[in-house]
Amino acid sequence: MLPKRGFPSFWERMQVANSASPAGKTHESEAATLTPPGHGAGAQPNADITALTDSDDFLLELAQALGGLAALRPVDSIEAAIEGLAGKRRAQLLVVDARDANTAFEAVKAAATRAPHVVVLVFAPEAAQAAIAAALRGLAVFALLPTPIDARGAHALLERALTEAAARKDADHSTAAAGDALAAPLAPQGARPGPRLAAAAAAVLVALAAGAYWMVAANRDGASPAPAPARAALPEPAATPSPGVDLSIVDGKVDDLLEKARAAMRARHYTDPVGDNALLYYRSAAAADPASGEAKDGLQRVAGVLGDRFEEAMTGAHLNEAALTLTQIKAAVPNYDRLASYSQQLATAAAARQRADLARRQADADAERLAGLVADRIRGGKLVDGDDSAKAYVEQLQKSAAANAATARALHDFAAACLHKARDAALANDKAGEDRWIGEARRAGSTAAELTAFQRDVAGARIKAAQADGDRLAQLARQRMRDGSLTAPAKDSAAYYLGAIRASDAGYPGLASMSHDLAEKLIARARAAVSAGKSADDDLAAAKVFGADPQEILAVRQQKAAAKPADGSSAPPSSFAARLKLVRAVQPIYPDRALERRIGGTVIVKFTVDARGYTRDVGVVKATPPGMFEHAAIDAVRQWRYAPVLVDGKAVAVPADILVRFKPPK
Repeated sequence: MLPKRGFPSFWERMQVANSASPAGKTHESEAATLTPPGHGAGAQPNADITALTDSDDFLLELAQALGGLAALRPVDSIEAAIEGLAGKRRAQLLVVDARDANTAFEAVKAAATRAPHVVVLVFAPEAAQAAIAAALRGLAVFALLPTPIDARGAHALLERALTEAAARKDADHSTAAAGDALAAPLAPQGARPGPRLAAAAAAVLVALAAGAYWMVAANRDGASPAPAPARAALPEPAATPSPGVDLSIVDGKVDDLLEKARAAMRARHYTDPVGDNALLYYRSAAAADPASGEAKDGLQRVAGVLGDRFEEAMTGAHLNEAALTLTQIKAAVPNYDRLASYSQQLATAAAARQRADLARRQADADAERLAGLVADRIRGGKLVDGDDSAKAYVEQLQKSAAANAATARALHDFAAACLHKARDAALANDKAGEDRWIGEARRAGSTAAELTAFQRDVAGARIKAAQADGDRLAQLARQRMRDGSLTAPAKDSAAYYLGAIRASDAGYPGLASMSHDLAEKLIARARAAVSAGKSADDDLAAAKVFGADPQEILAVRQQKAAAKPADGSSAPPSSFAARLKLVRAVQPIYPDRALERRIGGTVIVKFTVDARGYTRDVGVVKATPPGMFEHAAIDAVRQWRYAPVLVDGKAVAVPADILVRFKPPK
């Protein structure tokens, strides 16, 4: 059974639901139509419903749909359900609240094996109905209905299912035609003899036609139709109410009933509103006086109007409406001359619609299968090669199910996968590959807007890739400059990495600054090489590439020329230092802290006098005491000016050094 803690709230709500049920709202004669055959108002139902569920809400909805039709017994396991169903004398109906295909299959299979006399109804969420219907294929299921439960529609089907259960229990079992899944409906209480009994045979035809279509309609939204169970031959019913049809009889004088019927006809209230229509009053008058010619004539006129309605409903393919109207015609004139023809039309149309629905579902299933293969091949990277590729299955979908939603989805996914391939090719600078995949995407239906978005995406990705690559190369270039690897190794130097940045993104931020730093370092290294009597040509050439000042390059070349005597012998540039003539001297500024402490010292400063007489590359060779006078000495020497030294008539750069003394004042 269900957890006990859930019962109080459920049974309290069920009492409210029963008080608000259709039976609770009808008068005494109408309420009788909600009880099983052979029972008057207030009698105990002769059938039980076992509900396999663990949901209070489901039980509440089921109770509302039942409206007092039968006793309801909730259980929470199939074992408990089977135990309660076995050996019962009353008719038994098993209602399964299925949440998934496995649950539904196990419950129905167990019922079919261990309680074959039980009629089984399955309720399932709409999203799971297709899977559950497929799982139940081949099992005897009376009907598959959606949850949440539609009280009005479910009430009518529960009536028929209970009648089927009673027939299985009480009548001799014999196999009926396949597809006849609905039993004869229940008879209202208080039915009078006469026209109702005479129309029994036609009533069965009408009920079967309407019932057959109801089963088709109930499965139209994706659920496969449940196989119809073998049916027993049913005893002739006393009457044939149908969902939404008021077949009650009101008491009154014949003249009063006929007057009301005439007024309803004038107002064109042939079957509506319930409780105040021509069909009700003429049937009531005929029941009160079977010999009334006016009542019979009125019912014929109502049947004629309903015949027009039936034909309009059939023309518009509104089969539910046609089935309802057919039941009303039969209620008006059970021996109506066109009743058999209408029944045949409805049954034929219902069967045709069922076949069309089955064909559509099969086509949808085939399309979904192919779409699944497309998705699998996309995930596996097998897009276009061979008969087992995403492209091959997409082409099959286009041929067999061009308008299917699964085809559109598969085409979209395939086109997106092709554009992804095109993006990879574009970023790898594979123009041929990019064009190939764009062509595949276009043939798969990529729109101009999607292709434009793709181009924007590729452009953005290229910018990001270039930025990331530039950042990586810049980091390597800075590291090599710190390490002193300016031009060597050939493919792992600052010059190599900066050259790669210039080739891929000349506008890279920071490229100019790094090039300037490299050029200065190359010029400094070239001067040092010249001073050491070594070649500086490679460094000067590289410095020129990275934007060194032409004057600085010229100064180094002049320094090199000055370092080489006219006779071709090798002489150090320092040999020209004696020719230096100071034309402007600036006295060092005595440091305050040395002055306060009356400290003196010396600094040996090295520098180069360029072709214009300016001092460059000023540095300290030695200072005593260290850290006291170096800055003052360097600042002073940088401001000195010399007369250019001429060698063979050309000014040359001359390296030199000098001792700067610091004496505290006395």
